[in-house]
Amino acid sequence: MKKITKLLVANRGEIALRVLRSAKEMGLQTVAIYSEADRNALHVRYADEAVCVGPPASKDSYLRGDKILDVCRQLGVDAIHPGYGFLSENAEFARQVQEAGLIFVGPSPEAMDVMGDKLSAKQAVKAYNIPLVPGLDQAITDVQAAKQIAQQVGFPVLIKASAGGGGKGMRLVHHMDEFEEQMQLAVSEATSAFGDGAVFIEKFVTGPRHIEIQVLGDEHGNIVHLFERECSIQRRHQKVIEEAPSSVLTPELRAEMGRCAVDVARACNYTGAGTVEFLLDDQRNFYFLEMNTRLQVEHPVTEQITGLDLVKEQIKVAQGLPLAFRQEELAIQGHALELRVYAEDPQNNFLPDIGTLTTYVRPQGPGVRVDDGFEQGMDIPIYYDPMIAKLVTFGATRQEAIERMLRAIDEYQITGIETTLGFGRYVLQHPAFVSGNFDTNFIRDHFTAETLKPAAPDATTAKLAAVLTAMLMTEKKAPVAASDAPAASNGSAWKRNRLGVR
Repeated sequence: MKKITKLLVANRGEIALRVLRSAKEMGLQTVAIYSEADRNALHVRYADEAVCVGPPASKDSYLRGDKILDVCRQLGVDAIHPGYGFLSENAEFARQVQEAGLIFVGPSPEAMDVMGDKLSAKQAVKAYNIPLVPGLDQAITDVQAAKQIAQQVGFPVLIKASAGGGGKGMRLVHHMDEFEEQMQLAVSEATSAFGDGAVFIEKFVTGPRHIEIQVLGDEHGNIVHLFERECSIQRRHQKVIEEAPSSVLTPELRAEMGRCAVDVARACNYTGAGTVEFLLDDQRNFYFLEMNTRLQVEHPVTEQITGLDLVKEQIKVAQGLPLAFRQEELAIQGHALELRVYAEDPQNNFLPDIGTLTTYVRPQGPGVRVDDGFEQGMDIPIYYDPMIAKLVTFGATRQEAIERMLRAIDEYQITGIETTLGFGRYVLQHPAFVSGNFDTNFIRDHFTAETLKPAAPDATTAKLAAVLTAMLMTEKKAPVAASDAPAASNGSAWKRNRLGVR
């Protein structure tokens, strides 16, 4: 067994704080890193030790693997947990961690290499007969040859970056006459975002749902799945609302997709926590999309329905321990929802909003969980992802989880910036979501900027408001008798303020 006594979390914000809490429960010493912009962040104050690794920009701080390894050597760190984002799926960094004699709390660099490239991932899973979206499963750069492939596959098609993620380097093409321009844009964006302009072509699945399966593997060949998460409510190909389990999967389909997810993990000898993503079409056919070789943002909903702490399981696996449970011992209990509370303006195309959290009061009560890294008075920095928190609710049924989410949204008090709370309320009350009859096109089909704007008052309400305004103005003009005014010279300043005397 590889014993971990001191863990460094190479991340920031809510995920850093979430990992630190589980590590503390396991009796581990903890180290946080931070940029100059995060000097007063909650994860910095929570850890046993914290070290600044550079200026605000990620490339100068959280992405500086060399500085992070220097901190580990200086403080006697045993292991690094990367969280998600930043260096979490960087195979070269994972190798450097291992070469430094440290434990990387995640999969092997080799597994990252295989699954980090969509084309190599497809090649790896072919031997396991995993369903794949029709298309070209190899990189292509020749535009004319690509056009022929697109014609064979049939429009609409997706041009996708091989090393992509988060919708970057992805272009939907409906007609041949726009193909060349869109391919050039995809290659350019992929090169800029990932340093790799390789693209491939897939048939565009109409009306798809985004279903992902959580997997967990150990170093002894044991791999299980922890059921699915529905992630179809998205903007810009990025998730906003997730739930577990999905409202449309039958037990038979769940078992089949779970088996495929385990096989995908087995194809790369996967260890630790990972997620296998699938597209589900309107005929309930599913296709392998990709594998994320890290902890997902939405992992809390899986924790709620399984009772497992995925961070603790990651740390146990990293120490060489076998999984303490088998597939047949796992079962879904209840239903969970997650709303990503972003500092974004849904009425302005979900553009990020920066500013100060003038008011910040978290919801509480039964079945409510808030994973965040902020408190009232803190600024939302411009340098990083605009997510403020993950609001999670759990109930015995989907309906109870929805009702609790609506209550929690109403209790959540945030002023100073625009957020996605109002959008979340809209989605959870929409008939398409309540019925479960929705897909990744929900925003396109059901949401506009006008949706969240308050309704204009009717004529009666407008007249009443005018009368009340006139009455208030009349009262303001009325003189106040000297005997009615409170004495300003007596008593404390607090009392004078309470009486309205200045």
